[in-house]
Amino acid sequence: MPSYLPAMKFIKNGVVREKLYRAFVTRAGEANEPLIGKILSLKQEQAQILGFNSYAEVSIVRKMADSVEAVDELTDMLREKAYPAAVKELAQLLEFAKENGFEGDELALWDTTFWSERQSEKLFEFEEEELRPYFALPNVLDGLFGLCKRIFGVDIVRADGEATVWHEDVQFFKVLDETSGEHIASFFLDPYSRPETKRGGAWMDVCIGRSQVLDRKPVAYLTCNGSPPVGDKPSLMTFNEVTTLFHETGHGLQHMLTNIVHGGAAGINGVEWDAVELPSQFMENFCYDVTTMYGAEDGSVPGMAVHYETGEPLPRDLFAKVSGWGVYCCDFLL
Repeated sequence: MPSYLPAMKFIKNGVVREKLYRAFVTRAGEANEPLIGKILSLKQEQAQILGFNSYAEVSIVRKMADSVEAVDELTDMLREKAYPAAVKELAQLLEFAKENGFEGDELALWDTTFWSERQSEKLFEFEEEELRPYFALPNVLDGLFGLCKRIFGVDIVRADGEATVWHEDVQFFKVLDETSGEHIASFFLDPYSRPETKRGGAWMDVCIGRSQVLDRKPVAYLTCNGSPPVGDKPSLMTFNEVTTLFHETGHGLQHMLTNIVHGGAAGINGVEWDAVELPSQFMENFCYDVTTMYGAEDGSVPGMAVHYETGEPLPRDLFAKVSGWGVYCCDFLL
């Protein structure tokens, strides 16, 4: 994905994009098709043995939604609201593409990513790469930790050397109650991409769960695949990498700030799958928050959008463009 998406955004040759797209969406297809069919058949058999009509009914028992019908109703409602806007957005994209050299009657699936990127550059007059100097990882962490202090009442402090790490890139932090100074939790942050030894994507996982009986404080793993430092430059993050870090921190905070003292139910244990993304999406929204970007006016909370060389904040007009870019083609993408 880190190679595929940039290629689809920037390769000008539509034939090459089509070849890449078809290869990507059919990878391991022949090998997996019979396995998927068998899995579906076994799940249906399991559902019937347990007295359900479908495996969807089995699954929904441990979900937040009340029924399969409730899920269908939500999906239908989203389609009803988003589809007309998506059709309009796609028509506008086709018109833009034709004005800029596209010769077809309609956009194929391997065309939309390329042309939406070109339209984005035209509408917002910036490229994501322009943002990198304003989002050096140390500054982003300052802003993120300031946000956590502001809304959760915790101080997050570096504690490198207090725990064994699996790579020199990995950082270790403690989470303290801002009033009492009590050590609440800890986490490892593995922020950079290492393609030769580390799988792609981003995730949060449990290292240690909270347990009163075992006298254990929660410890989390926060793993990303962000841009590593180059030479004397710190890690300069894309805005997508910033939102990913906030996203995974949301999962981590749900694990670390739990008030439940019983291990089997503490943190993310027992959280329904259709609710598990709530804290992560909640945290992502603060990437568009003025105080998170620029800090508190009284200086009590640092901002994260600071040029790594000059110390100048992200220009306000560029922040406004980023905010608009955040909802660009959202119905079409949905």
